[in-house]
Amino acid sequence: MWHLVLNRRGRLTHDSKGFSGKLRTQLKRSGILKMAITGAETTSDDDHGEPFVLRATKIAAVVALYWFISITMVFLNSYLLDNKDLNAPLFVTFYQCLVSVGLCGFMQLLSTIKPGLIDVPSVNFELKTSREVLPLSIVFIGMITFNNLCLKYVGVAFYTIGRSLSTVFNVLLSFIILKQSTSLQALVCCGIILGGFWLGVDQEGVAGSLSWSGVFFGVLASACVSLNAIYTKKVMPAVDGSIWKLTYYNNINACVLFIPLILVFGELGRLSSFTRLADLKFWGMMTLGGLFGFAIGYVTGLQIKFTSPLTHNVSGTAKACAQTVIAVVYNSSSKSILWWTSNMMVLGGSSAYTWVKSREMQKTSRKEPQEPDKEKLLQGEKGDAGV
Repeated sequence: MWHLVLNRRGRLTHDSKGFSGKLRTQLKRSGILKMAITGAETTSDDDHGEPFVLRATKIAAVVALYWFISITMVFLNSYLLDNKDLNAPLFVTFYQCLVSVGLCGFMQLLSTIKPGLIDVPSVNFELKTSREVLPLSIVFIGMITFNNLCLKYVGVAFYTIGRSLSTVFNVLLSFIILKQSTSLQALVCCGIILGGFWLGVDQEGVAGSLSWSGVFFGVLASACVSLNAIYTKKVMPAVDGSIWKLTYYNNINACVLFIPLILVFGELGRLSSFTRLADLKFWGMMTLGGLFGFAIGYVTGLQIKFTSPLTHNVSGTAKACAQTVIAVVYNSSSKSILWWTSNMMVLGGSSAYTWVKSREMQKTSRKEPQEPDKEKLLQGEKGDAGV
């Protein structure tokens, strides 16, 4: 979920024009994807005159920042959800959404006080807009809840495998809902991902560490990630094409929807008996988790700005591999060759799919020099930053 958008100078901003303005020039593939993801209308040429060493240093720093925030966020969420004294994953997720709402308000205030530093709109809450965003919010809470439940039951090491079917669901749901066909090459990549998924599940079972609950929640989370992309496209007109407004309304709706869920699943009783409610360290870690969850949207956009959407996906794949290795080493686990093979199949298949789709989008942009269709722009590539 993209929380923030970057302008050409790298400052935080919002998509004030949405998709209402006409594109006057034919965009390259990277320009089209960047506009779809960040709301920028053109690619930036500001850095073309920089020395290679300086630009390479900037790129390395941005990629390192993305890796640090993304990996830390996953391990931090795993720590919070693995709390033996508090089995309340819905409350943890609710609090992170609450932190996001608070940060949205803080950013708006900061924009008013320091308009030269950041540029975000002043959003006045409207019930009509909230109702229009509600279908997306329902999918959104399913996505983040199932994602956290998967992480809770399978741990960080198997998390990449457990959450690997988002690409497969992208293809499946695009065909069922949007009636979009997929090339044979992309289907082969999905086959590799499916093979890696089943091999990973098999090897976890052989090792005796398989959690079917975690696998089930991982599959549901993957499906919700794909549905989230589709419903984001559908509700964009309700927020004037502004990612910032969408984030604001989405998190407010999520906070309201989580309250009855927390009551129904009995987490309020567990909270009342939790002995660390007055512990500042506990609330500090909870707030830090929300901050990292909010920051991942910014650093994702930043990495795309300094590299390209394709490079971002490759970086994300490499990050997922490093994340798995760190988790295995940290837990002093011993994994079989087939277990590692399953990870390589999933990561390799995902990278190959990204490459195939980028080539297809590049060919399409060359054949269609006219104004790109808004429906296609909002599709983009899967930028699942939390993976």
